[in-house]
Amino acid sequence: MTALAGANIIYGVGMLELGITVDYSQLVISNDIIKMVRRCLSGIDINDETLAVDVINNVGSGGNFIMEQHTMNHMRTEQSAPGLFNRKMRYNWEEAGSRDIADVAKEKAIDILENYQPKPLSDKVKGELNDILAEAEKDLVK
Repeated sequence: MTALAGANIIYGVGMLELGITVDYSQLVISNDIIKMVRRCLSGIDINDETLAVDVINNVGSGGNFIMEQHTMNHMRTEQSAPGLFNRKMRYNWEEAGSRDIADVAKEKAIDILENYQPKPLSDKVKGELNDILAEAEKDLVK
């Protein structure tokens, strides 16, 4: 709700117990939720391509839009795609082991901690950060 009101800072990501505890699994879950919220906030493009009036006219009332190439081109890019939340039918989820979100998030958090390699900062960004730090240090000395 705060994102819809225009807030651009999200506080408490990964926090439990009023911030006394930070849980990496909760952090990963929160990240997925934030991605979905950001997708909602980006809105819906309205133009000739997305309106697909020609497809609607060709398929007609009661027709099958799912098999249209236009639908295939847009269905994957127009909806949010969470990395943790399982949107499969229940029987597919059960066949895959019935893993709950806490287990999936814990596994993802461990994978990130063990394998993530951050991209190095560009020289330009490093220079800007050094300038900011130098300015802050001047203020501290005063």
